[in-house]
Amino acid sequence: MSAQITPLPQRDEAQGAMYLQSFAVRYEYPVCFTQHLFARDNPVFRDTLLRREPGRRHRFVVFIDANVAASFPSLVHDIAGYAGVHAEALELLAPAETVPGGEPVKNDPALLTQLQHRLVELGVDRHAFVVGIGGGAFLDLIGFVAASTHRGIRHIRVPTTVLAQNDSGVGVKNGINAFGVKNLLGSFAPPFAVLNDADFLRTLHPRDKIAGMAEAVKVALIRDRLFFEWLEANAQALRECEPAAMARMIRRCAELHMRQIALGGDPFETGSARPLDYGHWSAHKLEALTAHELRHGEAVAIGLALDARYSVQVGMLPAGGEDRVHALLKRLGFHLWHPALESRDAQGRWLLLRGLEEFREHLGGDLTVTLLRDIGVGEEVHQMDSHEIRHALAWLRRQELGT
Repeated sequence: MSAQITPLPQRDEAQGAMYLQSFAVRYEYPVCFTQHLFARDNPVFRDTLLRREPGRRHRFVVFIDANVAASFPSLVHDIAGYAGVHAEALELLAPAETVPGGEPVKNDPALLTQLQHRLVELGVDRHAFVVGIGGGAFLDLIGFVAASTHRGIRHIRVPTTVLAQNDSGVGVKNGINAFGVKNLLGSFAPPFAVLNDADFLRTLHPRDKIAGMAEAVKVALIRDRLFFEWLEANAQALRECEPAAMARMIRRCAELHMRQIALGGDPFETGSARPLDYGHWSAHKLEALTAHELRHGEAVAIGLALDARYSVQVGMLPAGGEDRVHALLKRLGFHLWHPALESRDAQGRWLLLRGLEEFREHLGGDLTVTLLRDIGVGEEVHQMDSHEIRHALAWLRRQELGT
């Protein structure tokens, strides 16, 4: 850590003094790709907890997404067995506990308080670990529980969905919804580690596997043309969820997200730009309009197609680029239309457009939206034309419905 305290010049010393406090803290955390994380001969989990203090016996608690527990009924036993085999280094404070999963858990403040209280009951302190095993929404909750108890307990994420392994799980954010606002309460708290176990993807429904691919298309579109071309070349294998193709897609997508967080210049989002939110202004609104009938990735895929067409219409993306984006998403298995796209309120106002204002409010300043200058090249703009958005939506409707 580097630090500096600098006296600032004052016109009148008698009125007091002023100093500029400045310090920088280095953040680092491993992102591991493995299989059978809690197999007793797999050292990844043990080595992760011992990474900074190898001579210490480390205490930890585990919360498991109920959807994951149902798919892996031996998981609680496996974790206990792993802790037993490595008892000289690890202490499991209580049997792993099952907690509801999915987006609804982010709307339950009583659950947040219950989990915080549970950590206090177990005597979990800032030197212990809170391990969360589950999907993205579940990890958002558990991450906030860890970050808000004792002002921050070490948190280890074990993402169990494609979307969590290739995107949200490797990031630095957590949070819950409140007062009708998505992710209103939360923090920026880098995890102690992210452990991606490919075996957890085995039981996912194909719909959920495909939904997670939208984030790979997104990050390829704004950052990596070669990755986009690889997705095009391997679309059929990905649609069939072929393991080798899935593993490569997830890892490259995670790498690009990690690169943006580390090198993008604003990991804690103090500014107004959100390049990793390309296609998300409409996606977030569409999720709400459908009461989450659409998966997050499904809504994002629609947003990607819509904003690709808009980018062409305003003279940014060369013509034909939108067709490549649309074709790739269709080959991956996405349906790119939902009636909620055209829904209106009682006064006849188009509700999707409200998503732009909500996105600006979320940014906390000027509207900043990432569009496409080319395949693999994103560019930020600070306004969007409602008439052009309508034209882009009409194009997408014709592509999907023929009308």
